[in-house]
Amino acid sequence: MSGPPANQATDGVDAQVSLTLPALTDGTEFVGEFKNSGYREPPQLVCLPNRQIVRLPPLLFLVAKALHEHRDLAGTRDTPAALDTVAASVSEQAGARLTAEQLVYLVDRKLAPLGVTTYSDGTPPRLVKADPFLGLKFKVAVFPESVTWFLAGLFSWLFRPIIVAVAVTAVIVGEVWLLTSRSLADALQQTLLVPVSILLIMGLGMLSCAFHEVGHAAACRYGGVRPGVMGCGIYLVWPAFYTDITESYRLGRAGRLRTDLAGVYFNAIFVAGLILLYLWTGFDPLLVAVLFVNFEMIQQLLPTLRFDGYYIMSDLIGIPDLFKYIGPILRRTLLRRPADPRLQDLKRWPQIFVSVWVLTVIPLLLFQLGLIISQIPKLVAKDWWMIRELASAAANGADPLALVTSGLQIVLLILPLLGVALILFASGSWLVRRAVRYVNGPAAEPMPHG
Repeated sequence: MSGPPANQATDGVDAQVSLTLPALTDGTEFVGEFKNSGYREPPQLVCLPNRQIVRLPPLLFLVAKALHEHRDLAGTRDTPAALDTVAASVSEQAGARLTAEQLVYLVDRKLAPLGVTTYSDGTPPRLVKADPFLGLKFKVAVFPESVTWFLAGLFSWLFRPIIVAVAVTAVIVGEVWLLTSRSLADALQQTLLVPVSILLIMGLGMLSCAFHEVGHAAACRYGGVRPGVMGCGIYLVWPAFYTDITESYRLGRAGRLRTDLAGVYFNAIFVAGLILLYLWTGFDPLLVAVLFVNFEMIQQLLPTLRFDGYYIMSDLIGIPDLFKYIGPILRRTLLRRPADPRLQDLKRWPQIFVSVWVLTVIPLLLFQLGLIISQIPKLVAKDWWMIRELASAAANGADPLALVTSGLQIVLLILPLLGVALILFASGSWLVRRAVRYVNGPAAEPMPHG
């Protein structure tokens, strides 16, 4: 992101006729220290007006805080003197001398591009929105914060320790009973023969996903922070629900982990409800729905893509975005380059943890992607044959439910192929962005979450 003309940061304060005292962006809030972080020097957090959390090194945080504390000097005719006053305040707190020219440089090259402050010529910043690698795209808010807060309040009591203990015990007992005393294979075979049962299971699966997101919101409210909007978007090519839980960064490690695990916890409660409903009705498709939700839970706990398992690992070690360390770790490991400064900023054990994650997950992802790519011709041929069969069967039948079911099956066959193409495109774009950032040198970055 480009800032004001370069001479504003290099030609000296007195020569800048249009110089003004920078100010915090309206609505920006100081959050404080990032609790239980994996960084050697604990970073400070700032919340932008768009609810995006930005992580700042201590020096940049001191600059932003000093500008806010001396905001009464804004608009004075003697701007160089105002800048000297702010620089002196930062120097006193940082224990190192900072000149007015250096202050302007930090504002124009670091803080303003992040959207934290205005530029030194008074130009307002363009608010930065996090665009993490393999993140959720095309997000559309469905429920505003007020509705999310209301829904969270309805279920936040489920996080009381005694309730958690009872719920987890009930789910474990129900799952063991189901797997040992009921034939899921027979239930699955009978269900696949009835189109309405397939639609019911898919509907219950979507309801479970929605309840999953309510769990994240309820955990935020239970922890004392406010969840954001709830909505839907596209993850790779699959429709997905989401809840903005960026405010969970205000919590300590335990609170963040509770928020991460809350979605799967609510899925488990949903499973317990399905088992009770099956005991009451004896309706076999409910067993298949339980199996379906269990697969959802397993998928969410995977630490590869940006599912809940990834965020659990991220919050466990106190590092917001593990993907941005892929390049530095691969360069150090494969190319034997010196350690990147971003790695040196981490504590010892988070460095080891992130390195193990990168060196384990990346080969697995590449292997899976290569395997899928090698099977694309067969997948296309098989999908085309199945699509023709489904279309023919739907055309010969008059049952509207069969038509809907066949259409959904066709969509499910096409989506994986689109997913492969999108992953390849996203990977190429990510590599280009990383190369540009490596050349230019990254500033502090927004913290993606939820």
